[in-house]
Formats: sequence, structure tokens, C-alpha cells
Amino acid sequence: MLTRRSFFVASALSAGAVFASEKPRKARIAITLDLEMSRNFPRWEDTHWDYEKGNLNDETKKYTFEACRRIKAAGGAAHCFVVGRVLEQPDVDWLKQLAISGHAIGNHTYDHVNILATKPEDLQFRFRRSPWLIEGKQPRDVIAENIRITNAAIKTRVGVDANGFRTPGGFVNGLKDRPDVQKLLLELGFRWVSSQYPAHPMPKPEQEPDNATIERIVEVSKSAQPFAYPTGLIEIPMSPVSDINAFRTGRWKLDWFLKTIRMVVEATIAGGGVFDFLCHPSCMYVVDPQFRTMDMICDIVKKAGDKAEIVTLDAIARGQG
Repeated sequence: MLTRRSFFVASALSAGAVFASEKPRKARIAITLDLEMSRNFPRWEDTHWDYEKGNLNDETKKYTFEACRRIKAAGGAAHCFVVGRVLEQPDVDWLKQLAISGHAIGNHTYDHVNILATKPEDLQFRFRRSPWLIEGKQPRDVIAENIRITNAAIKTRVGVDANGFRTPGGFVNGLKDRPDVQKLLLELGFRWVSSQYPAHPMPKPEQEPDNATIERIVEVSKSAQPFAYPTGLIEIPMSPVSDINAFRTGRWKLDWFLKTIRMVVEATIAGGGVFDFLCHPSCMYVVDPQFRTMDMICDIVKKAGDKAEIVTLDAIARGQG
């Protein structure tokens, strides 16, 4: 758990304050992979994945495995958040091997449900098309069951306990406005969550981000640091810019993405902060088949020496580095 003191220090650093008495913190860089299929990839017209989020294709599984191998070779560990329906697939040995290798396996709900939903039709595309699957159930009960059975699936098929929780979709305010959801996650055994994705500027689709836009993204990322909600639940925000925002919303070229991520990571290391890189292998194998992004992040951290390290989100939540 992050201590009260460490939260104050992190908040001060993100605000740009200087504490002469504080030893500079080692930057903590997390590489997180959401294991789900993504609409618009590999083909722009693909939308059926909205209903089959857990039906990982071979390319996605192979990309995940190789990305994790590269991160491990660089001295770190990846944090994978798995949609529970993935564990219905006949072969999950690749996921077991990732867990054995020291990579973290977290909960991403069973059906990729919207945990802020208050109406059944807002839970997930699958339930909108097949409402009988949740007939007579309240959204809160569906959400709780979706999370609970994912815990059970990870334990049964992978042999490990779920390591943390990431919400499907990121929210600008995280769970600040939903103490009921915070309490639900605490009741389900989670002590930290990754739910906040801060608002940040984006150029028009297919337009290269200029330096001013990138600098603003850097500033937003510096402010998106871990904190505790009043309930005690710890929030570890996702750092901009995500692969989906860049390649689906922005229709960016890879070089634009690499430039932006490089500047954000380097600024994070300079400030001794936290960077939570959010990506989806189902997107990345299409837009970055040579793993340039993963390799670049690992290389930046390696060159930083003892000023930075690649860690999982539970290590960040514990305030360890």
C-alpha cells in the first residue's frame, strides 16, 4: 500500500514542487497490456469484436507473448489485464507461461463490461443484443458477477490469483464520482484499481501532433499520478497517450506515437514519477509489428540506469521500486 507520506510526495512532484530534503524518487515505468480484441483492428471495418472481446486470435496471443519476453529480457515484468472470456479458449498455456515468468495477470471483467453502467443496456454490446443473458438482474449485480467469475477463471485456468483490476475503458475522473463502485471493488478484495484516463489534447484525425500538443500530453501525464480515494482504494491512472486513442481515434502514424511516448517517458524519469503505458496487443500487432514501442521504452529505462525501472502496477501500489 502507498503510505500517506508517499502520496503527498508524488502529488508534489507531479505539481512541479521541489523538496530539497527529499531524495529524488526512482521513476516507475509500467507496461500494461489489455488482453482483449479491439474494434477496427486488424481491419478498419471490424466491429464484431465488440461482441467477442475474449476471442483472442493467434496474432494477438503471439504478440503478447513476445512483448512480455522482451520486457523480461530488459529486466522488467509486464502487467496483463485479461478479459475472462479469454479463459474459455482451449489453450491458455501461453498465459500460464507468462505468469510463471513473473508477469502479472489482472482482472479486466469477464465480458468487458462498463462498471459505471446504471442501466442494463449500457453494460456491454453483448447484453444489448442478448438481453436474456441478464434478464431480471440489476447492473450492479451483473458487474459484481463479471468481476468475481473472472477471478475464478484466472485462478482455475492460470493457477494464480488476479493481480489488480483495470476497468474496461478509462474515465476522466476515474471513480471519484462513484464511491459505490470503489466500495464494490474493495468488497471483492481489490486494494487498487486502474480506471482513470485523463483528458488530453488530440489533433484532428490523420494530423500529426505538433510540439505544443505533445508538450501538453506530457504535462497531463505528469499530473496523472497514483492517489488514494477517500474509501482507501488506490488509483493508478493510465498515462496518455494510449494506442487506441492514437491509432483509432487519431489515425496516427507509428512515428508520431513513438515520438510522443518517448517524450512522456523521458519527462517521467526526469521527474521521478509514474508512467503507466496502456496498450492492446490486438491493436499493436497491426500498427507496430516490430515491437518498436516496447523496445524503445525498455531502452529508455535501461539508459536511465538507477533512475528508473520497469515494474508492475501492484509494485507501484505498494510504493515499492
